[in-house]
Amino acid sequence: MTEQNAIADYLKYTGKKSFNFTTALIDMDGVLFDSMKNHTRAWVKLMKKNGIKCTRDEFYMYEGMTGRDIIKMKFKNGAGKNVTDDEAQALYKVKTRYFTELGDVDVIPGTLEVLKALKEAGIKCVLVTGSGTHAMLDRIDTEYPEIFDEQRVTAADVKRGKPNPEPYLKAMAKINAQPNECIVLENAPLGVQAGHTAGCFTVGVTTGPIPEKDMYKAGADMVYKDMATMLEALPQLMEAFKNA
Repeated sequence: MTEQNAIADYLKYTGKKSFNFTTALIDMDGVLFDSMKNHTRAWVKLMKKNGIKCTRDEFYMYEGMTGRDIIKMKFKNGAGKNVTDDEAQALYKVKTRYFTELGDVDVIPGTLEVLKALKEAGIKCVLVTGSGTHAMLDRIDTEYPEIFDEQRVTAADVKRGKPNPEPYLKAMAKINAQPNECIVLENAPLGVQAGHTAGCFTVGVTTGPIPEKDMYKAGADMVYKDMATMLEALPQLMEAFKNA
């Protein structure tokens, strides 16, 4: 699928006559930072400590959900236990400690170049993440200087995490943007589903082990194998939006 065909399909689906691309809504884990490998290790350690069977790969598929929701789901399904919000918060603090103990993670190669190119084209970049991990959030302005708008959406802002569209709807409300002005950049199906449901043009990047087909099933308009590929295709994509 070419960029032009993807945009044509998007416009047909939404009934929009034009796409005025002004804003990029950017996920954090797996898009800005190569953090999912450590998140999955921390999740597995937490679950096994509590007698719940799991695999690392399944947590890639949960990426985008709030930590509270992951804990409640896994304890209900894996241990038959209903976890209160306070219990979930305490368990999430343990998981965060496990994550921090694994050390710093690298940035995703090519992401800074993609975001710089967007900024140079006059596109506003806004962070939209279900994460509340301060070890990651505190690094954003250091690793991605002068990239992000001051308005950001994190776990502290949302009651319903991805795949619910609430994070993206809240981000658009904060900056007074419409869906036909925004693209979403995500690395996992639940985030892709959230962006798609919010009505945005949604791009998936397979920076982890999730197959490309799962991104399209979740509603991705386009999928790139990595950020370097997206950077290479970006001029064509921008031109296609301009002529839509």
